[in-house]
Parts: sequence; C-alpha cells; structure tokens
Amino acid sequence: MLRNLLATAALALISTTMSAAIADEMATPEEAKAMSQKAQAAVNEMGRDQAFAAFAAEGGGFREKDLYVFCMDLDGVMLSHAIKPELVGKNLLDFNKYGDELFKDMIALAKSSGEGWVDYKWPYPGTDEVREKTSYVMTNKEGFFCGVGAYK
Repeated sequence: MLRNLLATAALALISTTMSAAIADEMATPEEAKAMSQKAQAAVNEMGRDQAFAAFAAEGGGFREKDLYVFCMDLDGVMLSHAIKPELVGKNLLDFNKYGDELFKDMIALAKSSGEGWVDYKWPYPGTDEVREKTSYVMTNKEGFFCGVGAYK
C-alpha cells in the first residue's frame, strides 16, 4: 500500500513537472505579436525570398518556443510556412476543419486594417485537443500578410 501511494505521488510529481515544462515552452500572445512585427520588418527590409528563408531556418530568430511565421496572399494561397512547408502553394481560403474560417478572417483583417488579432481553434502541440489560439497578422510592403499565433 505504501509502495502504491509513493508510486502515485511520483507520477503526479512527474506529470506536474512535465506540464510546467510544456507551459514554459509555450509563448504568449504578446510574444507572438512581437514576432509578427519582426516578420513584417524582415519582409520590408530583405524582401520575401530572404525573409522566407529566415522564417524557416533553425536559429534564424523566427522559431522560438512554439512560435513560427506563416505568410499568405490575399487570395488565400500560403506563401511561406516555417513548420509545414507542404502547405506552400496551397489555397486555404475555405479551410474550416476546427469550426473557424480563420484564413478568411485573416484576409478580411489584412484588407481592412492591415493588422490585428484573429481568434480561432487549433490543435494543441503533441495532442489531439483543440484549444483557443490567436494570431497577430500584419500586411507588408509586398502586399501579403504574415502572422504568428499563440495559444490563449
């Protein structure tokens, strides 16, 4: 009985420690906004090709914690995606797997005000659990937008 109690306590401690470690690796919405601003500056200063290479590069300053940059044109075609390059060139305008038309919302925001937050649901890393997420999107001088998202 004591052995079972100790084993249960040890598992609880490990679980709590792992949850805290994952939480420490998750970025805040403020960090996502800052990276989105940095991405806009990169596109404006370097041009799209060099910026896209920097967004995808390990150690390029655009992949921190769970943050990454994605860029899309105003027709819904993914131009750059640091984590899922297989999405590049695909039109995702009608994507609605989790109950949100997030890319339509992002495009509408990019066209109307040029920047801001878009809320949607997205799978939490390493799980099948769908959670609330928000992305800060910003248009740039080249006429498309880039965004960076964080879980709420």
